[in-house]
Amino acid sequence: MINKFNVPFLDYLIFSTSLTELPTSNGKTLISTINQYSYCIAEKDWAFKKSLLESDVLLPDGIGIVWAAKYLYQKKIRKIAGADLHEFLLNKLNKESGSCFYLGSSENTLSKISERLSLEYPNISFSTYSPPFKQTFSKEDNEGMIEAVNAFNPDVLFVGMTAPKQEKWSCAHKETLNAHIICSIGAVFDFYAGTVNRPSKIWINLGLEWLGRLLKEPKRMWKRYIYYGFIFLKHVVIKKRELRVK
Repeated sequence: MINKFNVPFLDYLIFSTSLTELPTSNGKTLISTINQYSYCIAEKDWAFKKSLLESDVLLPDGIGIVWAAKYLYQKKIRKIAGADLHEFLLNKLNKESGSCFYLGSSENTLSKISERLSLEYPNISFSTYSPPFKQTFSKEDNEGMIEAVNAFNPDVLFVGMTAPKQEKWSCAHKETLNAHIICSIGAVFDFYAGTVNRPSKIWINLGLEWLGRLLKEPKRMWKRYIYYGFIFLKHVVIKKRELRVK
């Protein structure tokens, strides 16, 4: 739905204001992020695209999205990373003595998250669950995850299974999960646990977080940022031509 919080962006509606304006007052809120890589993958994966389209909030987690919104629609939006959302919600929960649940990643990573969370946010009650490491979950796997979440009944559920699996899973099970806010935040689990270092504030403030990650892990990240960067650019240029014709 187009409102003061969202702006049209290609096939999607992108959240365009501050996290303090998150529409989370009624019912369940499914929050996902989109960047140039996930946009391109979703164009080839309908289930993934459907999960993004059906998200209640879609955050612009990528400088490519910010640039394209300006280039295509003259809309100025700010990049909001999954890590920004995570920090915002933790601060909110700590003030309200709320609860959260971490679903995903390894037991080692979840243990490190628990240690840090206990120190930094003492007013938050939390629990964790490490699902089986596999490409496709069985019915029993899904039931085990849902049961673990619902038994704890958290205010916020953080899902970290890597994209696009986490977005598909969250969308598919939204109605059966007892959580007020459901967030797919992927790499944030490793960032917060300290098992993977996020690029410094300098890179982030310059809008070059992607470059910091590329330089650190070129073999793993080159396709995400270079190859799919050009594919995303192609989509944007085609859309610009269509808008000019109209």
